[in-house]
Amino acid sequence: MTVCDYGYAPLPGEPEGKGIPARVTAARGGYFHIVCDSGQGVARLKASAYRDGREPPVTGDFVRLEWNPVGESRILQTLPRKSCFKRLDPSSSGRQAQVIAANFDFVFLLMSLNQNFNVRRLERYLALTWESGAKPVVVLTKTDLLRGHKRFLREAGRVVADVPVHAVSAKTGAGLEELSPFVQPRTTFVLLGSSGVGKSSLINALAGEEWMPTMEIREWDGKGRHTTTERELVMLPNGAMAIDTPGVRELGLWDAAGGVERTFADVEAFLGHCKFSDCRHETEPGCAVRDAIASGKLSRERWEAYQRLLRETALQESMQSGVRHARQTSTHRFRRT
Repeated sequence: MTVCDYGYAPLPGEPEGKGIPARVTAARGGYFHIVCDSGQGVARLKASAYRDGREPPVTGDFVRLEWNPVGESRILQTLPRKSCFKRLDPSSSGRQAQVIAANFDFVFLLMSLNQNFNVRRLERYLALTWESGAKPVVVLTKTDLLRGHKRFLREAGRVVADVPVHAVSAKTGAGLEELSPFVQPRTTFVLLGSSGVGKSSLINALAGEEWMPTMEIREWDGKGRHTTTERELVMLPNGAMAIDTPGVRELGLWDAAGGVERTFADVEAFLGHCKFSDCRHETEPGCAVRDAIASGKLSRERWEAYQRLLRETALQESMQSGVRHARQTSTHRFRRT
């Protein structure tokens, strides 16, 4: 097994450096599980290489390292990412980003059909995924728990435009074959969804065996516990790779303005067609957005969801700007001192 089997391919303009390429399959407390052409092992950062506050690698990253066959290898640099999923770091009061995973081709957005389906959450997931640089795939799980899931497919289809939507059951195997185009050798997919939606069960079903631990959900409220406690990249028998993540209860937008625009392309189509260029879409005459809502071409719920995510993105951008200004001021004072 080589690092190329794990999806490594030099990106255009990737700088050459010392060491050999490797992929991070897990990151735990300063230790990194890696795989390279020389084998698998554990590595740590070379302190001098990350002294400038450079961001450490995360699960899915490609790195260059000094291989040690009998001990800890040393990571020299993190290679450029082709995709990266970020959210607000819950421990930073909304002021810093937290990278969840890197270098994936697809994001499986999972929602189970036992009280978990939520269009507004789906819109949020889509905005973050488009911003990541990967392609979203909506996966509705646990179809075995109800009769007739087509209405959920239609409801999801109304908000995701040309994004594929599939309904599956990891328990019965129904619909799994529809996911095969996204589960190919040397490709990586990341699974995102709330606790109990069946991320680990889906990986096991795609692998054809017990690959990840699973836990039953609570029947009284349809919720589950976090079976997966850390992000880990696993290779399935067919050579595809999955990154399972802990259940995500709250996803904060981070640098996701472009993702919001793409998620709400249907809403964006009405903007710029109002009578007044500075239209606030409230009481102004000749407002294309209000006319679209009145005629039924655009739902009010969809418009309000769009506005809500835009406000959240603008707030985070403002907070980021404030943090950058504070850092620059602090650095300037330090230099003067």
